[in-house]
Amino acid sequence: MAITSEFYFPSSDGKTLIHVNQWTPTERGITGVVQIAHGVAEYGGRYAPFARYLCAHGYVVVANDHLGHGQSVIEGRPMVYLGEEDGWRHVVDDMEELRRRVSRVFPGKPYFLFGHSMGSFLSRTHLIRYPGVLDGCVLCGTGHQSPAVIAGGKLIADREIRRLGKSSFSAKADKLAFGAYNQPFQPARTKFDWLSANEANVDAYIADPLCGGDTTLGLFRDMLDGLGVITRQSNINQMDKELPVFFIAGDKDPVGDMGKGVEKAFRCFRKAGLRDVSMKLYHGLRHEILNENGKQYVYRDVLDWLEARS
Repeated sequence: MAITSEFYFPSSDGKTLIHVNQWTPTERGITGVVQIAHGVAEYGGRYAPFARYLCAHGYVVVANDHLGHGQSVIEGRPMVYLGEEDGWRHVVDDMEELRRRVSRVFPGKPYFLFGHSMGSFLSRTHLIRYPGVLDGCVLCGTGHQSPAVIAGGKLIADREIRRLGKSSFSAKADKLAFGAYNQPFQPARTKFDWLSANEANVDAYIADPLCGGDTTLGLFRDMLDGLGVITRQSNINQMDKELPVFFIAGDKDPVGDMGKGVEKAFRCFRKAGLRDVSMKLYHGLRHEILNENGKQYVYRDVLDWLEARS
């Protein structure tokens, strides 16, 4: 069983209150803490089944809604929008502020970061900017884009921002960012088939009013800046060499180029001198491996990894 609770704290943007879900074990001692960073156009509450599983094994779990997502949205401001200036930096700073707050409540407990999709990119930025504050990190559904792809994306994003504004949606930019993801799964039943082979999961995502919103040009541009930071080897070299890192992804996940991008990121971490870096690709699974059929095997692998380092 888990005690579920919610709280807010001020964002580093000085304007927004960041919403947090927390799951706390009730039937055993606390082994450690897992902080979840969610993906684009979703929110922390979607991770409740995974959080309850970890809680049953002694882990406190916290998951905030990033700026412009879930319940971390200012009235009148668009969804899936990080803000006018320094949005990526603010989100990463909010993640670190949450870590500091929760660490004070559970002092001395091992503290882990779990980042999925955009959350994995944010987590990798956090590892660069705040080395030495974590006991481990799981990177789920990540990728490793080339400098040419990032530069091309920036050119298109900047052109569309000049035309439409940062808080607007651009079909052209959206197609560039997400349009190719469904191509391997034609004929596709929905535009989100790439998320999961589990149709019930895809349908639940589509039906959820807090999921799947139009990605603003501002967020698209902010993410490209973040990708430029996390794929630069000189930045990766700044990470804590003693930090355990576990890469997990489906081998049919287009975000990770069907595993190739995950392997690139893995090699870059090893090149940087991190001593405990491992990777597992799950056969036949797509992007949301925590919600796929067979998710119980992913849950167990993550738990085994956490317990070995707690």
